[in-house]
This record gives sequence, C-alpha cells and structure tokens, in this order.
Amino acid sequence: MSIVVFDIGGSAVKFGLWQEDALSGKGYFETPKTWNELKAEMKSVFDGYAASVSVDGVAISSPGAVDSGAGIIGGISAVQYIHHFSIRTEWEMLFGVPVSVENDANCAALAEVWLGAARDVQNALFIVIGSGIGGAVIVNRQLFKGKNLFGGEFGYMLLDGENTLSRLGSPVQVAERYGKAMEMPDGVVDGKYLFERAEECEPVAVAYVDGMIDALARGIYNLSVSFNPDRVIIGGGVSVREDLIARIRERTAYHLKAHGAESVDPDIQVCTFRNDANLIGAVAHFRQTEGL
Repeated sequence: MSIVVFDIGGSAVKFGLWQEDALSGKGYFETPKTWNELKAEMKSVFDGYAASVSVDGVAISSPGAVDSGAGIIGGISAVQYIHHFSIRTEWEMLFGVPVSVENDANCAALAEVWLGAARDVQNALFIVIGSGIGGAVIVNRQLFKGKNLFGGEFGYMLLDGENTLSRLGSPVQVAERYGKAMEMPDGVVDGKYLFERAEECEPVAVAYVDGMIDALARGIYNLSVSFNPDRVIIGGGVSVREDLIARIRERTAYHLKAHGAESVDPDIQVCTFRNDANLIGAVAHFRQTEGL
C-alpha cells in the first residue's frame, strides 16, 4: 500500500510517501497564500510520487477542528482558507483517490498509539507544547474528540482567575513576556533564548522558566486526576529537552502529593516520532478510515 501524506502547517507543508511501513521521499514547501496555490503544490507532489508508484490514497494532517466524517475543517487556524467547506471532496476530485483528513494533534497522538510511546496502553493523554498547548484524548486506543470536536484542547484550561495553560505553559508565550519584561525588541526572544539565559542563571529568566514548568505540571496534575490515564505523552519542541521533562515529572509529583493524590502516579513520557508524528498519524487515521 502506498499513501501520499501531507502535514499542513502555518509556515510549511511537509509531505512524504508511506510505503512498506516506512516514510520515504520526505520534503516540504512553504505554505501558499491561497487555496488554489495549495492545491497546485499538493498535486505536483502527488504527481511526482505517482510517476513511479501506484498511489492508493492521500492522508492529510491539518490544523483546525477537523470533522473527519463530514470532510470539513471547522474552527480557525493560521491557514485561513482551508476552513468551512467540503475540503475532502475537493481533494478527492484533485487526486482521484480516497482522502482522509484529521487534526494535527490528533494525528500525532494516533502515531504514538499505533507505533510509538502509547502502543502498549489503552488510555493516554497526548500534550503538544508549542506556540500554545494542544493535545488529544485516547480512550480504549481510540480518539475521543468530544461533542464539539474540542477533546484535547488542554490549552484552554484555566489555571487561575484569567490565565490559561497555553498562556502560562507555552514556551513561545512565556518567552515573549520575558522579552517584554527585559525591555527587548519584539521578535528577539524565543524559547531557546529563554532556556539558555535560565541555564546561565539569569534571575528573571530562571523565574520565568520555573513558572512555565509549574504551569505545565499543574495542567498535567489536573488532567491526571480527571482522566487517570495509563500514560501522559509530551510532544512539541520542548520534548527534546530531557532536563525539562524531568523537572515537569518532579513538579507534577509535588502537586499530587501536596493534595493527597500521589497514588495517581502518572507515567509521563516523551513522544517517539517528534517531527514525523503528524505524517505517521495521518497514515494511521487513513488506515482506520479505510478499514485497513
């Protein structure tokens, strides 16, 4: 089986060919400004693969509130032109093969359930830490998307009277506030810079990183006592920082013990597939959709 896979992002569209249980021919192009330009770029990639293999389908990972059954992407995202029309139908007309589409965070979770960090458990929470906090809920190895397709939108969780988990736990948003506190020009400070300054023991940076870790731990605490999953899996750019993950584990354990819930003991692990998770998960979703 050969499946052409796309992962649509705000700045780039990644792609690859799933064949013989592996991704090959990976690449990317900058996210176009219009729907017609996106279709043209995707068709060019598809035709490139189809020139040498028989393509059985197209699997797509997308931002937004994806209604996979209806083939419509609701909500909003950085790619504004993909929302609120029968987009899967247009893709199937474009490619001439079956097309599946699923939310990007859900795809990442499906990749981990299928072949990654959640392959040996029944129930898991997947948390994606980036410019905001996203995620997915896995129950009995299936996505739980919720009535309004909002399952896994952990970033909207309120941690105090007005601040959400995304605001307090996103390295991007925390770095932006640090930059303003230090009166630095906009766009100079990113998460990498913030972490480096904290490692150099710059007091303000240390305080901001400590606050971010505590926010993430409180979020995982809330999710752990609410869902009591077999495993909590962390993805996103911070997942490569083993020191940060260790501190999140430690701080989560502190909150659980402080409130008498230490028996919950969440198994917090790092995702397996990192940058390829959305592509592999899109394949997993295609297989489920087509009954393969």
